[in-house]
Amino acid sequence: MRPSNVTVRRRLYAALIVGTFLFLLLSVRLAYVQIWMGPKLSAEAEDSWRREIPFSAKRGEILDRNGVQVVTNMSTPTVWAIPAQIKDPQATAAALAAQLQMDPAKVESLITKRALNVRIQPGGWKISQEKANEIRNLHLPGIIVAEDNKRHYPFGGLAAHILGFAGIDNNGLTGVEAKYNKGLSGVNGNVSYLADAAGRNIPGSSLQYVEPKSGLNLQLTIDSHLQSILERELDQTMTKYQAKSVIAIMMDPNNGEILAMGSRPGYEPGRFREYPKESYDRNLPIWMTYEPGSTFKIITLAAALEEKKVNLQDPFHDPGAIEVAGARLRCWKRGGHGSETFLQVVENSCNPGFVVMGQRLGKDKLFEYINNFGFGKKTGIDLGGEENGILFKPSRVGPVELATTSFGQGVSVTPIQQITAVSAAINGGKLYKPHVARAWYHPDTGQMVDKFEPEQVRQVISPETSKQVRETLESVVANGTGRNAFIDGYRVGGKTGTAQKVINGRYSADEHIVSFIGFAPADDPKVVIYAAVDDPQGLQFGGLIAAPLVKNIMADTLRYMKVPQRKEQLDRKYVYGDTPIVEVPNLVGRTVTEIYEDLNMNFNLAKSGLGKYVVNQVPKPGARVDQGSTIRVYLSDQDPGMPEQGAPKPTTP
Repeated sequence: MRPSNVTVRRRLYAALIVGTFLFLLLSVRLAYVQIWMGPKLSAEAEDSWRREIPFSAKRGEILDRNGVQVVTNMSTPTVWAIPAQIKDPQATAAALAAQLQMDPAKVESLITKRALNVRIQPGGWKISQEKANEIRNLHLPGIIVAEDNKRHYPFGGLAAHILGFAGIDNNGLTGVEAKYNKGLSGVNGNVSYLADAAGRNIPGSSLQYVEPKSGLNLQLTIDSHLQSILERELDQTMTKYQAKSVIAIMMDPNNGEILAMGSRPGYEPGRFREYPKESYDRNLPIWMTYEPGSTFKIITLAAALEEKKVNLQDPFHDPGAIEVAGARLRCWKRGGHGSETFLQVVENSCNPGFVVMGQRLGKDKLFEYINNFGFGKKTGIDLGGEENGILFKPSRVGPVELATTSFGQGVSVTPIQQITAVSAAINGGKLYKPHVARAWYHPDTGQMVDKFEPEQVRQVISPETSKQVRETLESVVANGTGRNAFIDGYRVGGKTGTAQKVINGRYSADEHIVSFIGFAPADDPKVVIYAAVDDPQGLQFGGLIAAPLVKNIMADTLRYMKVPQRKEQLDRKYVYGDTPIVEVPNLVGRTVTEIYEDLNMNFNLAKSGLGKYVVNQVPKPGARVDQGSTIRVYLSDQDPGMPEQGAPKPTTP
């Protein structure tokens, strides 16, 4: 049966309505895609076509406390190829090979790879700026020279273990380069272009450049001049005594800032691959652990004074050894020191006297102070590789362990723990967290972005006790084992240390670590210096080797810091073999003949210039120096006491 005309019309109307609805729906969808989604889809498509060649950001510079650049950057561009855009691979390879001193076949194999971008290496990786400009001037299609850089250390190996180094990818690997890598790194940029799936340039597109953002500049607490003084003495000590290693740290005791720190053997960060791994992988001042010996007695002294367990004027008799639980603990001096006061116990570094101090304190109290001074755990210095040191477990501390700990044997510490603890003992009792970072600066504006504030960990002893410790240690330098650190005109305090090394679980009879820790001025410390020498050849005593090392660093440091000299200081006690301190006479106006005829001369003479009369001298008259020091005199034929020829004569009023 055929449908009626009415039914057909109804069906047509229905189809028309449905078709119209579908058309409108499709139109709305197309409009949505083209108008609303268009920019997003275009961007996504462009992203899928976009290819990038990285431009490395400059790492932030590293500065000393005075703004001196100790780590900078050198521009070392890198050559990249876009294989699909190279029109003549053979000619391009030949041109590049000639510039980069590479095999043309090797270059051609790189630039014809089935890859979007290829780095031309090794010859084209981190090249000189001059070579980069030569390659740019060749205008080779498909070849791009991208900006890159590498670290430059203008002072060579100075402060190497503090600074560390960055790898070939410009990421910090050791030292502050690693610790503060995030802030130093910056944000990389790039050059980008649009290409199809085969890597061919899309017509109408152009290169786009996103500028890299440099990292922040990091200012350190170290002073490059003080660092050079410290390292000069490390080198001389290493050469003179043929030691296995030498360590020194200089700290501001009033805030924990490291002013200088170093060790030998050393290395140069820019050439670290040329050195054994242990030369750069171990920062000895914070990594090396050993028994401290007598420098640790400062902790026992501070604890005993704080707890009022000892009066420095009380008498003590040292027969040369003391019996503790069946063990005979000897003094370093054969036969002992005899009758002395507890002040002289410290001056003489008398082991039996310190055993008595430890016994009066008791196990719990002594180890409480040892822990409060920061031993047995990391100081938290902002450098990697710090060790904890080793203390006796409380359950294993018996009478003998208590006794040996009192004079620095049986415990293991790091140099950074030593100087941090002694700083607290002499700065008023405040234990500070040591640190090497001082502030962040913006690389373009030079404005400070952030500052590292001193961090006080705790109050360990009272200011009154700290004053007693300072005065006692000043007496050690004037009258005791630290005499070789005495500096005329400056009040210096300190303590020597000589410790047997533990080798294969036994104390060595031949190898020692000798050390000295000193500070000045003794009544208002501005600087504290710790030095340790591992297995020096010859006589192995801290007072003979480490004390002069610290003295030399300290003397130049105090002069550099313009700390005024003073006449008020403890007189040095002289013993046989000590070099006397003498006053420099006034030689200006005298003739060389007169000077040589003076039988009271206690100096060597060095002459500069020609002439009969002395017109100037160094050191100046009145300075106090070691007997036998050299005075340099400057000569002229003109008597400095007479007016120059032709000059008007002075008139009498």
